[in-house]
Amino acid sequence: MEKARFAMGCFWGSEAAVRHVPGVTATTVGYSGGTTVNPTYKEVCTHTTGHAEVVEVEYDPRQVSYEQLLQVFWENHDPTTVNRQGPDVGTQYRSAVFFLSPEQESTARASKAAQEAGGKFDRPIVTEITAAAPFYRAEEYHQQYLEKNGMAACHLPTR
Repeated sequence: MEKARFAMGCFWGSEAAVRHVPGVTATTVGYSGGTTVNPTYKEVCTHTTGHAEVVEVEYDPRQVSYEQLLQVFWENHDPTTVNRQGPDVGTQYRSAVFFLSPEQESTARASKAAQEAGGKFDRPIVTEITAAAPFYRAEEYHQQYLEKNGMAACHLPTR
């Protein structure tokens, strides 16, 4: 199994977007990219920790490729808005790929370049592509939140 980490707004919707992709074996929502050690949701919401809401994806690369997961990433949020997804505003809602290997970095950068060249977006892509920082698992009630609460989604891309 391999892992990937993506920030695409609210981690509830991010998790829902990737959770049922064939080849994805597990998802965990949490926080990454900030300075506070083991932050809480309440702390992240103060916009002082620097963390993004992240979904960590465990996947079987024989069934789904990192490139395919990146495609799900691009299709399920608006990568042209800074610190915002739909009604959610704040640094924790930024668009980011946190790579875990040099291969993931080069694949993510090539994927971003392809998206920029593809002409799908009217504005520049602002997605960060950065080395994975420590990942802190979010509180249990956030894990699979939408499924636990009978909800389909929490945000849609706004373009």
